[in-house]
Amino acid sequence: MNVSQIGRFISWRRADLGLTQAQLAQRLDVTDKAVSKWERGKSLPDVALLSRVAAELRVSVVELLSGESMNVARSSNLDEADGWEREAAQATPLTLQRKAPEDLLVSPYLFGSNLEHTRSCLYTGLSAQMVRNRKFAGKPTACEGCAMEWFPLGKRAVFALDEPYTRHGEGYHMKRTTECNSVSIFNPFQGETAGMGQHGIAISQGQPYLFGMVVKTQNPVEFAVSLTDRAGKEVYCRTTFTGEGADWTRFEVELTPQAADPDADLRICWEEAGHVCVGAISLLPKDHFHGMRRDVVEAMKELGIKVLRWPGGNFAGEFNWMDGLLPVDMRAPFQSYLGLETQPHTMGYDYSEINTDDFIALCREIGAEPFITINPCWNTPEENAAWVEYCNGDASTPYGKLRAQRGHQEPYNVQLWSLGNEFGYGHMEGDNTPSGYCQIALENGKKMLEASPNLSLCSSGPYPNKEWAELSAKPLAGISQMISQHYYGYAPHYTSLATVEEEYNRCLASVSRMRDLLHQSRQWLEPSTRISMDEWNVWYAWYRPSSVTDGIYAALALHMLMEEAEKSGIALACHFQAVNEGMLCVKPDHVSLTAQGQVFSRMNRWHMGNRLCSASQEAVVSVDREGRMAVTVVNAAFRCEKPVDFSSFGPCGEAVLFSSDTVLPPSEFTVTDVLEQAAGGTFQMPPHSVLFLRFPSVN
Repeated sequence: MNVSQIGRFISWRRADLGLTQAQLAQRLDVTDKAVSKWERGKSLPDVALLSRVAAELRVSVVELLSGESMNVARSSNLDEADGWEREAAQATPLTLQRKAPEDLLVSPYLFGSNLEHTRSCLYTGLSAQMVRNRKFAGKPTACEGCAMEWFPLGKRAVFALDEPYTRHGEGYHMKRTTECNSVSIFNPFQGETAGMGQHGIAISQGQPYLFGMVVKTQNPVEFAVSLTDRAGKEVYCRTTFTGEGADWTRFEVELTPQAADPDADLRICWEEAGHVCVGAISLLPKDHFHGMRRDVVEAMKELGIKVLRWPGGNFAGEFNWMDGLLPVDMRAPFQSYLGLETQPHTMGYDYSEINTDDFIALCREIGAEPFITINPCWNTPEENAAWVEYCNGDASTPYGKLRAQRGHQEPYNVQLWSLGNEFGYGHMEGDNTPSGYCQIALENGKKMLEASPNLSLCSSGPYPNKEWAELSAKPLAGISQMISQHYYGYAPHYTSLATVEEEYNRCLASVSRMRDLLHQSRQWLEPSTRISMDEWNVWYAWYRPSSVTDGIYAALALHMLMEEAEKSGIALACHFQAVNEGMLCVKPDHVSLTAQGQVFSRMNRWHMGNRLCSASQEAVVSVDREGRMAVTVVNAAFRCEKPVDFSSFGPCGEAVLFSSDTVLPPSEFTVTDVLEQAAGGTFQMPPHSVLFLRFPSVN
C-alpha cells in the first residue's frame, strides 16, 4: 500500500470536486488537520471511515486504497445513488417464480454480531453494574479530593486517593494508561458523618439489589448503606454492616427499595472517627447474569445471534485475557488510546467487567458460537496459546486445570479465533506492514495450533489490498482458513427535509460498495481462503438514534450476504454490534429492538439453515426442513410503491409487513399482519418496507 500515492489521490479528487480541506473534513466529521495528514501521506483514514471518504470523493474504496481511478463496475457510484428510485419508478411488478431449492444452505454464520467494549455497548448497555467509576479511576474532583462521579459526605471529612487496590498481575507488560487507586477518607471527629455517594442510580420498587464494598479500617466502623432521593431526605431502603481490620475485606448486603426512582442516590456513610480506605464499590440487580443485565441478555437471545465476536475490534489491541483471572473487583481499570471515543460514558475508562468465563456463559445462554480475537502485539505467542489451552484444554493441561479449578470442568471448545484486528491501520501496535504482520500472525497461529490443532483461524489486514494479499494472506493460507474484511456504509446526515431522500439513497448505495469489495478481494485471494465479514454496519450508528433507514440498509446487506456467500466465499458475517450500537436500544428500565434488530431477528428466523432457492438484494427465497417456502422482499425505494406477484407459490400461509411512514431517526418498523391482503397472490409494497412471506409445504 502506497500511503503517499493514496494521499495524492485524495488531494486530487477533493480539488476536482471543488472542495477545500475544511469542507471535506466537515462532511466527514473529522478535523481539517486529519485531512491534511492524509493528503501529505502521513496517515490513512480509519478503516471504518473509508467508505464515507470514498463516497465523498465519488470513488470506490478499491480505487481509494489503490490511489488511482479504475474501470471498476460499481453501481454504487453516488451519481447512481438514486438507482432504487429509478427502478421503482418504472412501476414494473416484481414477479417471483417458484424454483427448486439448491444444495446450498443459508449459513447460520451469516447472522453473527460483535461484543466489543466500546462506547455504550457494555456500560449503560449490557453491563448490569449500576455505579459509575466503581474502581476510582482518573483524577479526583477539584477542591474535594473525591473520585470522579462520586460526591463527598461530611463537612469535615478529608478525602484523597490512596494506595492501589485494583491491579494487574505482575509481568503483564501493559502499555495502557492505568489509574489504580483506593479512596482514602479520614473522619477527624467521633459522631460526625463521613462517607461518599453517587447520583443518578435508576432503581425499581421491590427489586432486590446486591451492594458490595471492599474496605479496610483502622478500627471498627459501622457502615450505613442506603438508596435515597437525590436530596437524601427520603430513604427507600437502608442497611448496615461492620468493618474492621487492616486487610482488604469485601462485604455484600442486599437492598430492596420500597419505591422506584430513575435518579436515586446511593449513599455510604459512618460516624466513627478514624481512617477508612475503600477499594471498590458495586451495585447489581440480584438477578444479574454474570454481571450482565438479564433483560439485555434475553433481547440478544431474541435476535438469534449465532456467532459472537469478542473482545473486538480495536479493543482487542488493549486486552489481556489474564487480567480476567483476577476477581472482578481487582481488575484494574484502564484508559485506552482511543480514550473518550472508546468509552465516552466512563471518562474513557474500561473496568474489565467481563472475562473469558463470562463471555462463554453469554454465548451458551444466547446460542451463539464464540469468536475470540487475540492481542498478538502486547501479548506473547505463549500467552495467546495459553488462552487457547484455557478454553480448549482438558483438566490434564496446566491452563485446562486452571479453568476446571475455577468451576468449569469441561473444555469450552472455542474453534473460531482471529489473529488480531485491522492490522495496517495502526489499531494494534507492532509491525503493521503486510510482511511484518504475517510474521506476527505465523508465530501466534503456530503456537495456538499446538495447543488446539483444529482451530479455524482468521487473519487480519486492510482489505481489499493486493500487496497485503500477496505478502500476508497467501503466506498465511497454510494456517489461516479465513481473512477478515470490514465495511461500514455511509451514515445519513439529516440536516434538512430537502436532503432526506438524497441521504437515504446514498446510505443504501453503500451496500453495492460492500459487494464490490467482496468481489475485489475474491480476485486476489487463494480459492481456499474464505472471507470473514466480521464487522459491518452503517458508520456512526451509535452516535444518533436508530432509524428505518438503517433497517432497510441491514435488510439489503443481509440479502446481499446470502446471495454472495457461495459466490464470494463468505465464511461468516458479524453485524457491528448488537447492544446500543445497532440492533438493541438499552435504557435504564427497558430494552427494545431497533429497526436493524427487527430485520435481523426476523430474517434469520425466516431463512437461517434453509436451502436456498434464489437470492438477490431485492428478494430471497428459501425452503426449510418441513418444506415450507420462505420469502423476503425489500422495497428500498424512497417514495414509490412496489407491486409484488408471488402467485406461482400457491396459497400464502403467513404474510408480515415491516413498514414506516418515515425514515428519519428515531424510527422503527411497524409490524403488520397482511395475510388477508396477500391472499390473492399479489401485494402492493409501500416505500422503504420489508415483506415476509411463508408458504405451506407442497409435495
